[in-house]
Amino acid sequence: MNARQRWIRCMHFQSVDYIPDEEFGYWDETFKEWHKQGLPEEIDNNEKADQYFGFSPRSLVPVKLGLIPSFEQRIIEETEKYQIIIDTDGVKKQIFKDGTSSIPHYLEFPLKGRKEWEEIFKPRLDINLAERYPENSPNWERIKAQYNDSDWDKPVGISIGSLFGWLRDWAGFEGISVLCYDDPELITEIVSHLASLTCAVIKRSAQEIKIDFGAGWEDMCFKQGPIISPKMVQKFLVPNYKRITDILRENGCDIIYTDCDGNINEMIDPWLEGGINGIFPVEVAAGSDPIAIRKKYKDRVVILGGVNKRALIAGKEAIKKEINRIKPYVLEGGWIPHVDHRCPPDVTFENYLYYLDIKREAFGIPKPEEFESRPEIRKIKSKKSYRSL
Repeated sequence: MNARQRWIRCMHFQSVDYIPDEEFGYWDETFKEWHKQGLPEEIDNNEKADQYFGFSPRSLVPVKLGLIPSFEQRIIEETEKYQIIIDTDGVKKQIFKDGTSSIPHYLEFPLKGRKEWEEIFKPRLDINLAERYPENSPNWERIKAQYNDSDWDKPVGISIGSLFGWLRDWAGFEGISVLCYDDPELITEIVSHLASLTCAVIKRSAQEIKIDFGAGWEDMCFKQGPIISPKMVQKFLVPNYKRITDILRENGCDIIYTDCDGNINEMIDPWLEGGINGIFPVEVAAGSDPIAIRKKYKDRVVILGGVNKRALIAGKEAIKKEINRIKPYVLEGGWIPHVDHRCPPDVTFENYLYYLDIKREAFGIPKPEEFESRPEIRKIKSKKSYRSL
């Protein structure tokens, strides 16, 4: 079977020749550290890394759901230690130059209330903007023919955007929390608008292309659970999720997942009610235990991720233990295992290569010949420290 057939069958709990080989990605600092440890200097971003490691690719329908235009990114202050910038979401933040922190220090957020929504954000979320719609592209007929071809070997996905994660980015953690209490009418209006935009933009693509999955982004949880209460989730989000997922399901797409870090346990039921049946990347240390989730929801929820990144930091024995822990449940189907967030720089390049070997061996994934034949890979794998376990 080809990669598309394998992905679809795996996500539907059907037998496959081997589990799809995917990973989430890497922090910028990780590349810098790994360059010192043997990774070629030219491998300096996630796209290049996916090709280098030989992971299975996907394809996406080119819809545009975000801010158009985005804010102009600019530096407003700079010292030897840091920059203060306005980013493409309009957020003012401090970025440290020494690379010691991948998380900026946030200083000010642009969405404060109705005035900013009406004057700044809503015009950038114009539903009628032609460039949002791939069918307005001169490449539309080619895209359709390519993705609908029975020989196309990459799973085809479409973005379903974000209904709350983007609001958190635009208003900040505290800002969005306060707005939900102080101005629920505004939150209702914004979320409804975002859902309307998504529905309008994806509809024709869903009707004319065989789409295998929908993918959203809802970073709305932290270690203690969701930013807002389950009652608010039901009020603001669930009906609008369903508007979007109904369009996909009516057109044959029944795998719809969203990206959310943190402890997602309280969000799974409302996501399911809203038609979202997949979770990604399933952060283990934050309390999102993929095995507990699998035992509770069985084949109602598909999983992408769920390999504890801390095991890769701890070393080879921990890596073996982690893969053995999840192996029986991954082999049930409906689970593509990979690291539960972007791989951090305190994972050594050697440990990461060992993790890939153990994962690929556990799930029958063929080792990419071109990758295995690289001199730097052979050199690391010949070390006694690598082979001792």
